[in-house]
Amino acid sequence: MKIILLENVEKVGRKGDIIEVAPGFARNYLIPRKLAMEVTPSNLKMVEIQQKALKKRLEKERLTYQELIKKLNEVTLTFVRKSSEKDIIFGSVSAADIHEELTKLGFEIDKKKILLDEPIKRLGTFTVPIKVYHEDRAEIKVVVVKEEAPAATSTPEDQTKDRA
Repeated sequence: MKIILLENVEKVGRKGDIIEVAPGFARNYLIPRKLAMEVTPSNLKMVEIQQKALKKRLEKERLTYQELIKKLNEVTLTFVRKSSEKDIIFGSVSAADIHEELTKLGFEIDKKKILLDEPIKRLGTFTVPIKVYHEDRAEIKVVVVKEEAPAATSTPEDQTKDRA
């Protein structure tokens, strides 16, 4: 059965796509949930008009997101963590930590869009992709540095006691 998608449906297609699906899937799932409609000449014309308006709006959104991507590409986050002799940090730097730092800098990004496969557990510089808009991604630098142990402070009085 040929249908026109009215919304983006994961693993099926995007809004405005004309696709062939099983009749039962269309009748029992897509059409009742107003995710799709059957292909007819009048429906095609209506969707065509909506597509033009949608394209204009998407292009405007994309330009806005391009600016955000440029700003994010310039961001470098530095995390100070205690570490072992082999540069393995105690604990880790997770997507939640990165989200928290980005929020402090004024970026409103969903934590789920930070594409960190697994938490960072070593010292060093890492590039972390962030999904900004559909397929467009920004990359931020994450630097994990070793926490320096506080130096033992000694006063002149302590030094004179040692001599005596």
